Amino acid sequence: MRDLSDFHTAMRLGVLVMFVGLLSACGNTTDEGQAATETYLIKFPHVTAPGTPKGRTAQRFKELAEARFPDRVIVEIYPSSQLMNDDDSLEALAFGEIQMIAVSLSKFDRLTQAFQIFDLPFLFPDLATVEEFQAGPAGQDLLNVIADKGFQGLAFWHNGMKQFSGPDPLRMPEDARGLKFRIMESDVLQAQVQAIGGNPQKMALGEVYQALQTGAIDAQENTWSNIYSSKFYEVQPYVMETNHGYIGYLVAVNPTFWQSLPDDIRSGVQEAVAEATAWGNAQAEVINQQARGYVEESGRSEIVELTDDELTSWQTAMAPVWEQFEVNIGAERIEAASSL
Repeated sequence: MRDLSDFHTAMRLGVLVMFVGLLSACGNTTDEGQAATETYLIKFPHVTAPGTPKGRTAQRFKELAEARFPDRVIVEIYPSSQLMNDDDSLEALAFGEIQMIAVSLSKFDRLTQAFQIFDLPFLFPDLATVEEFQAGPAGQDLLNVIADKGFQGLAFWHNGMKQFSGPDPLRMPEDARGLKFRIMESDVLQAQVQAIGGNPQKMALGEVYQALQTGAIDAQENTWSNIYSSKFYEVQPYVMETNHGYIGYLVAVNPTFWQSLPDDIRSGVQEAVAEATAWGNAQAEVINQQARGYVEESGRSEIVELTDDELTSWQTAMAPVWEQFEVNIGAERIEAASSL
């Protein structure tokens, strides 16, 4: 069951969906002469560090958009939760307080369970397979499934494949029994940790380092870039190279704001998003492998490479999670991804 805070968040978002619907019904007209000289501000907060795949891609988008429209488009990037966290940014976008987000796909399962597909363990073996799915019909359809709830998807951005870290080498699923794992706010990830006998703890990214340091949690899962940039390797003596899951983001705008833009601005910003997406996603694996090297060179955390048999044990232990969420996600979506 979801905890009370999840319920309250869902209720707030439900109210926001109704609010956005009312705004959309009101319509919006823009004087063409004024539109040609008006400056359009895009506030774009996110929670990761500037050097992560998302941080670099957001900066690239800013450069491209402002170069296309000097003095007409200004993009303000707020990395590392400087302005707000992911939960707050969802509400702020719906209310029009900010104009763009790139929020973890896990955060959207409160609005549509279709996005739970990205959290299924061992569904995507690598980023190339993720990208193939996202570029296909089943993936592109997901960009529009929550437009009526105040979130028009523009693109998917990669972070990378996830690894487990912990206080001891976790070579087999039974090694995880009883450990408190930090997870993102996701029912699928909760079920994943429970499948290996762990105790899932939903927690914001910015709280994880201190929680690991103080022993409030024992372990976590994340990409190499986040493990390095958030310094988790300093407080986790072992990182298991499992590549068991994916972290990515939905780049979204408020539909009312989006449609209020002049046609040339809207199409130009869309082109900037597409160009930044291609640039950033192409670099994501390189950035993660660089981060892996930095973790290894630090000597603070040992990288544990699992054997094929050990990885198979993890896959077998987590396999029931697919069946548990098949109805929510849709068997056809899972088939489209698993057949790649």
